[in-house]
Amino acid sequence: MYEPIRDKSVHSTMAGRTTDFPHRSREEELDIQLAGHLAALLGVTDELRALAPSADLDTAAERLAEQVTRLRGGGAPARLPLTAATGEQHLAALHRRAHTLAGRALVVAASRADTAAAILSAERMDAHAAALEPRVLASR
Repeated sequence: MYEPIRDKSVHSTMAGRTTDFPHRSREEELDIQLAGHLAALLGVTDELRALAPSADLDTAAERLAEQVTRLRGGGAPARLPLTAATGEQHLAALHRRAHTLAGRALVVAASRADTAAAILSAERMDAHAAALEPRVLASR
């Protein structure tokens, strides 16, 4: 009733063909993800530096740039010129965004067991939370 299969199946698995495309290890994927979160945090930090300059933000930006460069294997991150930010941005919104990005970076750094990045992320979370406290209390 049924005719036997004479040709190779078109529904074959990829077993034996794993060299057709590059694969990354879990550590490499986490490095890429962490570098992305820290680069985004660096961008927001540069915006904040342009709108409300401070020595703390300058130091944080330099430390973030160092970590991104390390994670990217020497590739320097793109930086926002201090004159590019406009005064229309609300500082509170930027601090909230920075706090969120630092939290994401902290989660990835912890799962990657990257102590330096985890400490930096936690410090930035604390700094942005502290920057938001007076605004939260004033709005109540």
